Formats: sequence, structure tokens, C-alpha cells
Amino acid sequence: MPITPDTKNWTWVLERECPECGFDASAVDLVEVPALLRENAAAWPSVLEREDVRERPDDATWSDLEYAAHVRDVFRVFRERLRLMLAEEAPRFENWDQDATAIEDRYREQDPAVVSAELTAAADEMAEALAAVPDDARQRTGLRSDGSAFTVETLAQYFLHDPVHHLHDVSRG
Repeated sequence: MPITPDTKNWTWVLERECPECGFDASAVDLVEVPALLRENAAAWPSVLEREDVRERPDDATWSDLEYAAHVRDVFRVFRERLRLMLAEEAPRFENWDQDATAIEDRYREQDPAVVSAELTAAADEMAEALAAVPDDARQRTGLRSDGSAFTVETLAQYFLHDPVHHLHDVSRG
């Protein structure tokens, strides 16, 4: 299952390098995120072509397919959050129970080829949306359900960690 920071202490992702995957969100500027998203998305099709794509390494860890389906949905959820931030003043984001979504949407049973195409498309949509953010909108805010705020820029940095981290989770080498 995905590693998620404590919801009360989520800002660590924006402040320092991740000790597991090595990604440092604080070192990434918003203008770099679209290319990094596309680069990340380009790596997933080969993961989804693995013969053992549905196999879990253990009971507590998602399969490569489940990680990929989750990453696809991360792209979609954060694309909607970005849309809200650009359209509304300080919108409040609904909680997203990622584990419940994985069960309800049967990530492990999905077609890897479909997930691959959807993940790539969702990444491209998010990359395009981020590339189109005007400079004067970078500091627009959105609110987590606990009331803490993201700017467009910190949302992009925080969000980017997720697909980078999960690609690291499924790496073999």
C-alpha cells in the first residue's frame, strides 16, 4: 500500500528529501513539474507489461498494477484540485481515502494496458494544466480538509512526490 505521511505532519514532503525515494520537492520549481510528470508517466508502461504485474510482494504491499492504478488516480484527483484552485477562492478539498478507492475500484483486477493508457493520458492532462498556470496564479490557495493551505506551486511539488515515490516502489534494480 502507498506510504502516506501523517495527515497532521504532511508538510515534510515540501521541506526535505524523502528518505525512501530521494525526491526533494523543495528543489523543484513549478515550471519543471510538467516535464517531470511526463518523464514519470513514460516509465509506467514497462512496469505494467511485467508478467507478475498483479502479484503483491507481501500482504501489506500493493502490486505494480495497484500502484499504477493509484498513480493514475492521483493524477486525476490533483488535476481536479488544481482546477478548483484556479477557478475558486481557496477551495476546500474533500478527503480522498486512497485505500478505499483501491478496494472499491478493484485496482488489482484492472486491465494493465488500460491502466497504462489512462495513466499516460491523466499525466499529460495534468502536465498541460500545470504548464498553463499563469505566473500570477502560482500563489492561489486551496485548503486541505484540516484547513491547512497549499498554493498552486506547493500543490504541484507535493503531488509530484507521489508518482515519483511510487515509481521508486516498483523499481527493480
